[in-house]
Amino acid sequence: MKFSRKYNYKNNLNLWENYKDFPMINGQDFGYVSKMRYGLCPMSFNGCEIISVYNTLVYLGKPVPIQDISLYMERYRSLFGIFGCFPFGVGKALDYFGIENRKYRKSEDADIFILCFWTGRKFMSSIHTVFCVKSADGIKVYNRYNNCATVKTYKSQKDIIGKGKIIVLYKINN
Repeated sequence: MKFSRKYNYKNNLNLWENYKDFPMINGQDFGYVSKMRYGLCPMSFNGCEIISVYNTLVYLGKPVPIQDISLYMERYRSLFGIFGCFPFGVGKALDYFGIENRKYRKSEDADIFILCFWTGRKFMSSIHTVFCVKSADGIKVYNRYNNCATVKTYKSQKDIIGKGKIIVLYKINN
């Protein structure tokens, strides 16, 4: 069946062959990742949760091909993937791929974390999920926007989400 888990896996596997090594992904609307599929949609539309898990694994030096992450996370898709992945599926994926993590609401004590948040009003806006690393310059955010192919740096968690609301933060214990 077109757009089944197996169909998406084969599609993503073929596209993955175009990557060299394991690059960090920024701007899910660019490159081969934009054509990869999750549920019924291309990852340019709904792949942020998968990309955040992928970026975490690459950053920690435990890379896994994105098609394997997507295949696992298909079980947590929301409305056939139209709304991406349930945010709590991110923690399950991190556990599955051997990344120790804990759920929090704020990042003050987290150096490496994944942040799932409403981009505007709760239940009235979309959800976005990003991988973040604290540095001397601030908080580096990977895949902050669909159309931004660079890492963005923010002073605080509040600056990242703006008027949005946090759903869950996964502190990564490395």
